[in-house]
Amino acid sequence: MPVAALACALALTGCGAGSGSGSSKAELSVSGSYMPQPVSADMAAGFLTISNKGGTRDELTSVSSDAAGQVTMHSTTGGTMAERSSFAIPAHGRLVFRSGGNHLMFDGLRHEPRQGQTVTVKLTFAESGPLTVEMPVKSATYNPSTGH
Repeated sequence: MPVAALACALALTGCGAGSGSGSSKAELSVSGSYMPQPVSADMAAGFLTISNKGGTRDELTSVSSDAAGQVTMHSTTGGTMAERSSFAIPAHGRLVFRSGGNHLMFDGLRHEPRQGQTVTVKLTFAESGPLTVEMPVKSATYNPSTGH
């Protein structure tokens, strides 16, 4: 029994933050970001996926962009949109912002983004450092599942 307890303690020690593996903290990356070309001169939507390969959850707490006066985060459930102050990104999971679901709203656009341009977005998290993302502007009817 003492041997089993020692083996368990050693195994747990290897899982600690000091192990150098980095797996005990959030490891965030962004993919699939895009903004459909806005149909309104002052408002646009944004979509992306945040993946967490780490062993600890994190939270997206704010989004900002020089392209807009304000960027807000929203969830959509049962056709009802609600502004959110944060979104959790689970350990070994992902947070998806997509049309018809969670999404970003760019209010008070400083210029109207056009297809082929990019919009710079800063994502701020509760635990991890901020991430800056270049969000390409796609056609208003862009579908990420087909790439058109």
